Amino acid sequence: MHINDIFKRDKITFSFEFFPPKDAVASDQLFHTIKEIVPLGPSYVSVTYGSGGSTRTLTHDLVVRIRKQTGLTVVSHLTCVGSSQNEILGILETYRDSGIENIMALRGDPPKGQASFVAAEGGCSHAHELVAFIKKHFPAMGIGVAGYPEGHPETPNRLREIDYLKAKADAGADFICTQFFFDNHDFYDFRDRCVVAGITLPVLAGIMPVTSLKGMTRMADLAAGTHFPARLLKALSRAEDDDHAEKVGIHWATEQVADLIDNGVKGVHFYTLNKSKATLKIYDSLGVTSSARLKA
Repeated sequence: MHINDIFKRDKITFSFEFFPPKDAVASDQLFHTIKEIVPLGPSYVSVTYGSGGSTRTLTHDLVVRIRKQTGLTVVSHLTCVGSSQNEILGILETYRDSGIENIMALRGDPPKGQASFVAAEGGCSHAHELVAFIKKHFPAMGIGVAGYPEGHPETPNRLREIDYLKAKADAGADFICTQFFFDNHDFYDFRDRCVVAGITLPVLAGIMPVTSLKGMTRMADLAAGTHFPARLLKALSRAEDDDHAEKVGIHWATEQVADLIDNGVKGVHFYTLNKSKATLKIYDSLGVTSSARLKA
């Protein structure tokens, strides 16, 4: 289903993100995890993009398997990393022929060992170029782009950051999905700044529950500049072990989502870390397990 049709159908969307497996065994395990969320009736699921050859193949195979064996709508990630426009064209043709109607278009992070992003020869340098390329060659595809409530680490100028987001919207994006955050005020401010800039696309809130103390450190490394509120840190400091830390993280995320719903969020996007346990518990706490799609 096209993402715009999903937005028309669902008052609030609930979606889940997974990252690509490293081998066939991990792929089977991940597919089982994804099947566990099918009863929740997610609006869609997304799979992040592996830029390497073997990882890219596993990503594609998993995306197609999800689409064919679960019937879930899939939004597949696509980045500019390591691909010429001709290679991107081939990837998009394969997805289209496999029934994938929606793409999350990202510039992508530089490969390990590379200090800054360098476009592949004949490739795209920025996300807005990728969006425009997709829209030109595959106008029927739905396109999502990333937003950064706490600012993009490579763009300290917050005014310019919104200009870049506006360029992605003007190039043909259909929705914005944010990086994860832990203070809803940052999201509300970002959403309001989008309106001021004339960006009218649906803005989905990215949520990633803390599931362990070490995991929180990894999250901080993953998204430089992430704001961890003192109240959350105090609660985690009282956790005796990772089981207690996970309970704190689930409680915090549940409170976040409840507040977002009360304040008219268009959608909630869960970064699952390829685990369904925390997400399932959040759903249970919110009481939306049997009706993940809230009808307009």
